[in-house]
Amino acid sequence: MSAWRISLALLLLIAAPLALGAESNPLSIPAVTLSTNGQGQQEYSVSLQILMIMTALSFIPAFLMLMTSFTRIIIVFSILRQALGLQQTPSNQILIGLALFLTFFIMAPVFDQINREALQPYLSEQLPAQEAIAKAEVPIKNFMLSQTRSSDLELFVRLSKRTDIASPDQAPLTIIVPAFVTSELKTAFQIGFMIFIPFLIIDMVVASILMAMGMMMLSPLIISLPFKIMLFVLIDGWALIMGTLASSFGTL
Repeated sequence: MSAWRISLALLLLIAAPLALGAESNPLSIPAVTLSTNGQGQQEYSVSLQILMIMTALSFIPAFLMLMTSFTRIIIVFSILRQALGLQQTPSNQILIGLALFLTFFIMAPVFDQINREALQPYLSEQLPAQEAIAKAEVPIKNFMLSQTRSSDLELFVRLSKRTDIASPDQAPLTIIVPAFVTSELKTAFQIGFMIFIPFLIIDMVVASILMAMGMMMLSPLIISLPFKIMLFVLIDGWALIMGTLASSFGTL
């Protein structure tokens, strides 16, 4: 509680001079000023835009996990490691790195469209901030809607009690994002189930052989682990898993 109060006090001390504006203090930064462009639209001052950008940076991890292909990929990798019987190999850092770069590969068309239609026009001052944000939402919403089951989207539309949404394109991000995450979790577990089956068969065969030989005190996992690793290497498992994950999004 004390740390929260100290943080709040520091925030107030920093924000107080900015809120007063340049009239009360010539050295202060007029962060809350608004300007009207030639089209009659209001734009925030540059200093406030920077503040908003710095605040938005804290949402990058949430954006990466909940609005891209990262969720499905990292869950499948985790289930794969569990199916192989390897607790710490590959390590979490390696799995997250693989998932991160595979996410960039899958999302490259979406990011290119955002950069071409929203970011570059905004940086060249051809679009105001509000229109740039609206244009940037379109590609990411189309990507999420293409991966979201209609039943999951209808569930969250019904929970929100919104009656003004006639089509999925009209749904806001507050509805699309949880529906997308729900669909991604379901899809990731379905892929993980298919991955688990062949390794489970190996465990059952090894366990049956050990019981038939009377070696019930020997753990079947110790014996089956080399066979599972050998099977995964022989079928070129990593390339197969990554190719399946990339093609499952249908954006390539």
